Amino acid sequence: MEVQQAQQSFRLSKRPLPDNQKISFFEWAGMHLFRSIFQMNATVAKPTKSWIKIGAKFLPFADVASDTLPLSRLLRLSLFQISVGMALAMLIGTLNRVMIVELHVPASLVAVMVSLPLLFAPFRALIGFRSDHHRSHLGWRRVPYIWMGTLLQFGGFAIMPFALLVLGGLGQASHAPAWVGHLGAGMAFLLVGAGLHTTQTVGLALATDLAPAQDRPKVVGLMYVMLLVGIIFSSMVFGHVLEDFTPGTLIRTVQAAAVMTIGLNVIALWKQESRSRDRPPGVYEEDPDFLSSFKMFCSGDNAMRRLWAIGLGTLAFTMEDILLEPFGGEILGLSVAQTTYLTAFLAMGGLVGFAWASHVLSKGADPFKMASRGAMVGIPAFCAVIFSAPQASLPMFTIGVVFIGLGAGLFGHGTLTATMNSAPPGQAGLALGAWGAVQASAAGVGMALGGIFRDIAAQFTTSANAYAIVYSLEIVLLISTIVIMIPLVKTKP
Repeated sequence: MEVQQAQQSFRLSKRPLPDNQKISFFEWAGMHLFRSIFQMNATVAKPTKSWIKIGAKFLPFADVASDTLPLSRLLRLSLFQISVGMALAMLIGTLNRVMIVELHVPASLVAVMVSLPLLFAPFRALIGFRSDHHRSHLGWRRVPYIWMGTLLQFGGFAIMPFALLVLGGLGQASHAPAWVGHLGAGMAFLLVGAGLHTTQTVGLALATDLAPAQDRPKVVGLMYVMLLVGIIFSSMVFGHVLEDFTPGTLIRTVQAAAVMTIGLNVIALWKQESRSRDRPPGVYEEDPDFLSSFKMFCSGDNAMRRLWAIGLGTLAFTMEDILLEPFGGEILGLSVAQTTYLTAFLAMGGLVGFAWASHVLSKGADPFKMASRGAMVGIPAFCAVIFSAPQASLPMFTIGVVFIGLGAGLFGHGTLTATMNSAPPGQAGLALGAWGAVQASAAGVGMALGGIFRDIAAQFTTSANAYAIVYSLEIVLLISTIVIMIPLVKTKP
């Protein structure tokens, strides 16, 4: 219709004027401008319609938006995942390298410190369940939990750089007792961990509330893609800022992350959750019991086998998280900035895996078959990392890191989709919390065990062989995960 109107207007503008009709210069210029504009509209209208048709088919997550949840609002809500990704990039990527190489903190102690935030992971299902039934005078269920999680993250980042400098014994802190550094760093990591788990769990629940039922799996997928985007960009920024490491630069970087956390989450929450008077505080109403709800979820078909597969696979993909950057710096001689970029490469691989899995699973593919393929991709990826040490090959090491991320993305999306598909009616939030609890708990145990096993092995062999032993153990765990998932692939959810 627009094309036809433009063509008609264009024909009218080309009609010759009568001989006795005179027009001014401005009328003549306006006529030609009018003709040019509608000629351009007629030219652009057809390609624009074609791009609109193509966009929903090929652009990632272009079909997530709905009338009740526009894409602009959904993307603004996803900013809380950017803040969580920034925290994870700081904890897993930047700080573990700084503590081990620059501050000379033992890898086992670093592994324990970095895994402390994941002590709160088992409570993710409980946090999500409590936010489902929260009563507030303001009429909000999700916002109070997300805001408290944001404040916990801010507090942890605010004290973290000073605690790490005391832990490393730099400057005047060398005269302080060792327990002061241990206590301060431990508290900082615990605060950040409690904050990011609370924010992420309840934020995903809020996204699920806002999205229509048929679009909820896509919305959850988009949220995790934004998490990876946050990890990638944060890793790049941290790597650039810490190119020339100094204690002052560390303080400014970590505290800037604290301020950014507040800003991003305030923007994400603004006018997202509507206020309700249906559940005021002080009014008794019997709520479902958490333990009985969780038992009902676990009694489903192959529920425990699914959780075991999620735990073992996550353990296999996270034991190297705090070792890749020290491996690059100690074995391959990379700088702080170069090793920080490894986190970005790992996240890029995960982003590609998540996008690929979303495309394939949207066509009805078996999610556990996708998860099994992710575990299969991880086996040669770890082999590449192992063989990069004797070859001193940075390209081989980088390729291995990217494919580790790819395998982890395929595995994570497959298990998440399978969990959502198999959730009992009315328990999608609980299922999402259970997946997150098992996944995050296994990730914490994996990071801790990775550092501890590396330190133990280093006492009996070379440092390169110590890293290789941990990577080989991860290959064994991936094979075990594939074996456990064989019945799940045959029994489609």
